[in-house]
Amino acid sequence: MQPLTKTNLAIAAIRSEIVAKRWDIGEKLPNEATLSAMLSVSRGTIREAVRVLVSQGFLETRQGSGTYVLSTTDTTTPLSMARRASLRDQFEARCALDVEAARLAALRQTPAIIAELRRLLERRGNFDGGDKAAFIARDLAFHKAVIAASGNRAMIDIYDFFAASIAETIEATLGADIPEPDMQAHADIIDAIETGEPAKADAAVRRFMAPILSALDRKILS
Repeated sequence: MQPLTKTNLAIAAIRSEIVAKRWDIGEKLPNEATLSAMLSVSRGTIREAVRVLVSQGFLETRQGSGTYVLSTTDTTTPLSMARRASLRDQFEARCALDVEAARLAALRQTPAIIAELRRLLERRGNFDGGDKAAFIARDLAFHKAVIAASGNRAMIDIYDFFAASIAETIEATLGADIPEPDMQAHADIIDAIETGEPAKADAAVRRFMAPILSALDRKILS
C-alpha cells in the first residue's frame, strides 16, 4: 500500500478523474496553478504527480503547450487489475478526505448540522435495485454534507473536484463484489460527529471504509 503523502494523494486524485473521464483523450489538463489550487497542494507536488502519470501512460506533456490526456486506462496491466487498483486508490483518497472532514465536523457540529445530516441520511434510504443514478445522487449528497460540516472551504472544493470519482466509488458498492455500507454505518458517523469528539468521528469513518478496502485488497491479490 502506498503511503498517504500529498504527492500520492494528488496522483490518486488526478488519475481517478482521468479514469472517470473528466477530461477526454487529447484534452488539455488545467495548468499547474489551477490544479494546485483545486487540490490545495504545491505546484511542485502537482509537477511530480504529472511526471508519475506521464510515466504510467495516462498523460503526455507537449513542450510549450501543456499536458494532455493520453489514455483513460492502464495499458501496462490487464484491464481488470488496473480497474481494481484504480478503485482502491479512489477509496483510499476518499477515506483520507472523509476522515479529516468528520474530525473537523465533530469540533464544529451544531444541532442544525446534525439534524440536516439525519434528514439527508433518511432521504438516502437503502438501495432497492431501482434507479441507481438517483440513489448515487442521494448518497453523494449525504457525504458532501459531512464534508461541508467540516467548515473547511478547501476540503469542500477538493470534494467537488473529486465528485465524479466519489460517485464512481458509490456505484462500485452497488454491485456484488464490494460491500455497501448500510444505514447503520452511515448513522454511526453522524452519532460520532454529534459527540463532539474528533477521535470517535475518525474511528467511525475508518470502520465505515474498512470492509470496502479489505474487499478491494482481496480482489487485487486474487
